[in-house]
Amino acid sequence: MTIASLAVGAAFFALWFWLLPQWLGFRVQAAGAAKWRWLAVLPSILGFAVALRCVWDFGWTGRGTPAPMVPPKRLVVVGFYRHVRNPMYLGFAAGWIGLWVIFGHANPALITAVVAVAAGVDLFVLFYEEPTLCAKFGADYEDYCRNVERWWPCVRGWDQVQ
Repeated sequence: MTIASLAVGAAFFALWFWLLPQWLGFRVQAAGAAKWRWLAVLPSILGFAVALRCVWDFGWTGRGTPAPMVPPKRLVVVGFYRHVRNPMYLGFAAGWIGLWVIFGHANPALITAVVAVAAGVDLFVLFYEEPTLCAKFGADYEDYCRNVERWWPCVRGWDQVQ
């Protein structure tokens, strides 16, 4: 399952990091003030690294993938999931914001689209993911939700009591 999870993760990264910027017409500018945009490489890489670690945790600990068709068999409460319930989404968001700064392609229409996607993700989490996880993992998931925030990471990670 770890291999399947990494394959799904690689597909996500290929789509989000390589194909989508090309489809959106993002081009890197490296002259003048644009050269400072490269500072955003660090949060972008760190964000995508968080997402990749989460993909690994889904495969290794959860024995599944991030894809709803092959969900984890076990509740994943390790790594970044000890600090926030949705670190993969947050990692991708940080990665994309970094890329957005690097490529310098922000405009009101794209900002509106990003806000709409973020609202859609939040609704997906509220109305699909959380009820599905609650039905699958029951009291363990409810305990997890009581101790770990949905979107705001805490510095000290939750240690699940077995």
